[in-house]
Amino acid sequence: MRAVVQDRYGDPGTLSLGSAAKPEPGPDEVLIRVHAAAVNAYDWHLMRGDPYLARPAFGVRRPRTRVRGRDFAGQVVGTGPGVTRYRPGDQVFGEADGAFAEYVSAGQDVLATIPDGLTFEQAAALPLAGNTALMALRDAGRVRAGQHVLINGASGGVGTFAVQIGKAFGARVTAVCGARNADLARSIGADHVVDYATEDFTRGGERADVVLDLVGNHRLAALRRAVTPGGTLVLSGGGASEGGSLFGPMALLLRARATARFARGQRLTVLTATPSGANLAALADLASRGRLTPVVDRTYPLAEVPDAIRYMETEHARGKVVITVR
Repeated sequence: MRAVVQDRYGDPGTLSLGSAAKPEPGPDEVLIRVHAAAVNAYDWHLMRGDPYLARPAFGVRRPRTRVRGRDFAGQVVGTGPGVTRYRPGDQVFGEADGAFAEYVSAGQDVLATIPDGLTFEQAAALPLAGNTALMALRDAGRVRAGQHVLINGASGGVGTFAVQIGKAFGARVTAVCGARNADLARSIGADHVVDYATEDFTRGGERADVVLDLVGNHRLAALRRAVTPGGTLVLSGGGASEGGSLFGPMALLLRARATARFARGQRLTVLTATPSGANLAALADLASRGRLTPVVDRTYPLAEVPDAIRYMETEHARGKVVITVR
């Protein structure tokens, strides 16, 4: 099958369209013909083997998984032993390594059915980013109706989902993003937009009940200033510049874990998002009710995955970058 493969760590030039063995579904696994896939920061970090401390998980000398990609949407074409939830012909979306390919195999517990009204491209944009946003606000932030939620990095993949999920939960949402994305943030429900280039939200007068930081460009003490007494700070990801290529975004997250037990009057939570079919079903339900619409910045064909990742790296994509496979 055609697939985007990588045999050494490096820049997007280390990726190429080649061939790989068609996967065989194992017990409780489903074989999907991929129609669309999506690009995530996860793909960038794995491609570069950054941060170095994560290489035992990625592969010490080279990527352990040769085919790149994580998010996908497509049609079931086969099932392994023990699969009871899906059958050939079902249209599904989910997470699994090796998504930049014509076929991918994934566990039935990390899949969900594509809801009516969503294209394959929109569904492919949902899994990793949508699940992260949902777990950040619902589980880590415990957002309730009437609360004030601030999202730093509101125009990115996770951020555009977080704005909409916050509104679906009945919160008042402040979006922190660049001026060029202010109209986008308002169009998906943000009540107030802060331009990070002209205003530092950590020094403003108003605090939020829940602050979700997706950027990692502020010190922990500064982020805590933006949280109300009794409020919650949720950290997820961040820029590599925070810790360099050794620690990457892990530096801020490690400091937060160490500080959390001493943060009197506030909750500090470092989010670890895990794939979940139940969470994808919850996102699908929001989408089917018109409460959640994936924001797709642009699409690329499978052969242009290197360009897609390069664009995400350098151009600060608005929402998601999607790969069309079929």
